[in-house]
Amino acid sequence: MKTLETGGAVLRYTREGAGLPVMLVQGVGVIGEGWRPQIDSLRDRYTVVAADNRGIGRSAFTGPLTVDDMASDVLAIADEEGFDRFHVAGHSMGGLIAQAVALRRPERVLSLALLCTFLHGRDAARLTPDIIWAGLRTRIGTRAMRRRAFMRLVMPDTYLSRAAPTLAGDLAGLFGHDLADQPPIVMTQLRAASRFDASAQLGALAGIPTLVVAATYDRIALPRYGRALAEAIPGARYQEIPDAGHACPIQCAGQVNALLVDHFERAVAPR
Repeated sequence: MKTLETGGAVLRYTREGAGLPVMLVQGVGVIGEGWRPQIDSLRDRYTVVAADNRGIGRSAFTGPLTVDDMASDVLAIADEEGFDRFHVAGHSMGGLIAQAVALRRPERVLSLALLCTFLHGRDAARLTPDIIWAGLRTRIGTRAMRRRAFMRLVMPDTYLSRAAPTLAGDLAGLFGHDLADQPPIVMTQLRAASRFDASAQLGALAGIPTLVVAATYDRIALPRYGRALAEAIPGARYQEIPDAGHACPIQCAGQVNALLVDHFERAVAPR
């Protein structure tokens, strides 16, 4: 685990592998280790970096929190590691951060992969009856009930019905906390995401190869949000993963990893 002090934050991140750099950016309430299924798959051919966002895991910060701050963190880590150009992949809130990175420094971004994310940040914090009820169930009842409710929020019931009984514990290691508990930073991250909207600027990403991935049973980043995002970025490629939920990089790691490798290879292939 590496440490970088920058812009009022102390960031902890991992760097593994060798090859062209890939910056993996996490979403709300998840540490960088949540990318472990991707890190383990990609590190044989890429240099893979995954950080704990400000305020979660081993990263700390002072002052307010914004998506632009977290985009600055990605660029600061890239500078620290000597990456002139790199691929960027972001999940959920991390997809908003990835958009901000690409808009700020498009000349440095080899490709953009936006997974289960949003065109408008406000959609990340929308309060529909389904989301309110699902959120409440993650905070009431026994610890086992709260874990189960959280898993149902991010994974479809069809998958959970056949999942191993160790799933909640396995996910705790990836998320960085017991699924029965939500880190205090979650609401701050949601507010930061809800205030970010780059939709009017996304036409400027026309020159960056972009992959937008959605999951059919995602209750948080609905597939229609992914389709709208892909339509807003000229030349973006849209891919929907069936039978998957919001945590599809974990649930469907093999499919996601294959999509990422194909996307990265297309992005740098001679034209």
